[in-house]
Amino acid sequence: MRRVVIAGGGTAGWMAAAAIARTMGRVADVTLIESDSIGTVGVGESTIPPLITFNRLLNIDEAQFMRATQATFKLGILFDGWKNGGDRYFHSFGLTGKDHWSAGFQHFWLYARQKGYEQPYDDYCLELTAALRGRFAHLPGEATSYAYQLDSGLYAKFLRSMAEGDGTRRVEGKIAQVELDGTRGDIAALLLESGERIEGDLFIDCTGFRALLIEGALHAGFDDWTHYLPCDAAIAIQTENIGAPRPYTRAMAHDAGWQWRIPLQHRTGNGLVYCSRYLDRDAALARLLGNLEGRTLVQPNFIRFTTGARRKQWHRNCVAIGLSGGFMEPLESTSIHLIQRAVLRLIRMFPLQGVSLRDVAEFNEQQFTDMLQIRDFLILHYKATERGDSPFWRQCRDMAIPESLAQKIELFRETGRVFRKNEELFAENSWVQVMMGQGIMPRAHHPIAEKLRDDELNKLLRTLRDNVARTVAGMPEHGAYVAQYCGAPRLQTA
Repeated sequence: MRRVVIAGGGTAGWMAAAAIARTMGRVADVTLIESDSIGTVGVGESTIPPLITFNRLLNIDEAQFMRATQATFKLGILFDGWKNGGDRYFHSFGLTGKDHWSAGFQHFWLYARQKGYEQPYDDYCLELTAALRGRFAHLPGEATSYAYQLDSGLYAKFLRSMAEGDGTRRVEGKIAQVELDGTRGDIAALLLESGERIEGDLFIDCTGFRALLIEGALHAGFDDWTHYLPCDAAIAIQTENIGAPRPYTRAMAHDAGWQWRIPLQHRTGNGLVYCSRYLDRDAALARLLGNLEGRTLVQPNFIRFTTGARRKQWHRNCVAIGLSGGFMEPLESTSIHLIQRAVLRLIRMFPLQGVSLRDVAEFNEQQFTDMLQIRDFLILHYKATERGDSPFWRQCRDMAIPESLAQKIELFRETGRVFRKNEELFAENSWVQVMMGQGIMPRAHHPIAEKLRDDELNKLLRTLRDNVARTVAGMPEHGAYVAQYCGAPRLQTA
C-alpha cells in the first residue's frame, strides 16, 4: 500500500503529507488533492506543548518555523469569568511546586493553607508567573514548558513547502466523486471535476466538516456530544496588535459561551464561541465587535459545528484526520494536537502489506479514547461553575455529565487526588488548576504532608516560591525575546 492519497489540504492535510513524506521517504508515494477555491476553517491559532515534539520529529528548526508562521510563545490560558462571572484563573503548562512520589504538591499546599498559610497556589508555577508578568525564555534543561500561538494558514504553507521538497505531489482540483471498489467496498479512486482520476491504496480524509470520504462514501457514523458541549457556532476575526504580545491565550466567558484572544507577531486572532439556542448570529457578531482591541483587518468568518467524534476514524482503507474525524471546540487548543496524534499514530501503524483489522481496531480505540478524555476536560469548564446568570450557564451547571468525569471531580473534591490514565493528554496539574480555578476545593489532603514539621513546611514552600520568583525576574520581556529569537517581517493582512 504505497500510494497514499490525501483529500484536502489545510493544516490537517499538510501535516499528514509532511510527516509521511519525511518519515516514510520512498516507501510511500504521497499525493495531496486540494482546491484553491475551497477555503479552510483556518482559525487554529493556539497550540499545546506536544507540537514541539511533532516539529522535532520532522527536524524542523524552531526559530525558522516561528518566523514563517508569525508565531509567539504560549505558556497557558487565562480564563475570565468562568466560575462566577467576575473571577479569573490561569491554566498553565508545566508543573506547580514539587510533587512527592506518594502525593502531588497540592496536598502540601492544602495542608499549609489549613494551618493559615496564605500564599496562592499560582505562586509556585514558573510558567504561570512568567505568563502573567509577560516574560519568556528558553531555560537550561528545557525547564520551560510552552507551546505556540501561530497563523495556521501560514503553518500549512510552511508544511506544504517541506512536503513538496520531500516528494509530495499536489494536485489542484475539486473532488467530484469517490469511486468504490465494487468487490471489497474500499475506496479505489477519487474523480475530480476536471475528469482526472486519482487512484490510491490508502486514502486520508482531510476534507474538514464535510468528511467526503469517511462519511460521505463510507458512512462511518458520528457520535454527537452537543448535549455535553452545547456551543455550536463561532465567529472569527483578526485585528491589529495593541501593545506587546502576551505569552498566553485568553478565554473570556460571556452569557452564552466564550471569546478567545490570541496574540501573534503580526496580528491578534479573536473569536466568539456561542450556543445558537441562546444567541443569534447578529447578536453574537455585535458582541464580538464590541469587545475587540485594535482595528479589524478582515471580514468575519462564520463557522457552524457539531462537537463529537467519528465512530470509526479508520474505516476500510480510509483514515480521517482533522475535522473529518471529529471536532473538539477550541477551548483548550486541542485541534492541531488531535491532527498530530492521528498522523503519528498512522505512521506507527502504516499498512504497507495491507490493512490489518487489528491495527484498525487499535487505531480507532486510541483515537476515540483521546477524544473522550479531551471531551471530559472541556465539559469540566462548563459544569463546574457557580454561574446562574443566564439560561446557558444554568443548563451547563445542571446538566448530567459522564461518569468518567463525575468520578474525577468527586475524587478530587473528597481527597485532593487526580490520576492520569492511558497517556491522557492533560496531566494532573492541568486538572488541579482548572478544578480549583472553577471552585472545586478538596476537603482533605494526603497525610504525607503532615510528616513535615511547621518549619520544614515553611522552608519547602518558601524555597519553591522564591525559586520561581527569582527565575521569572531574570527572564526577558516576551515581545523582545520573540523579536530577537524569531522576529518575522511584517505581513500585509488582507
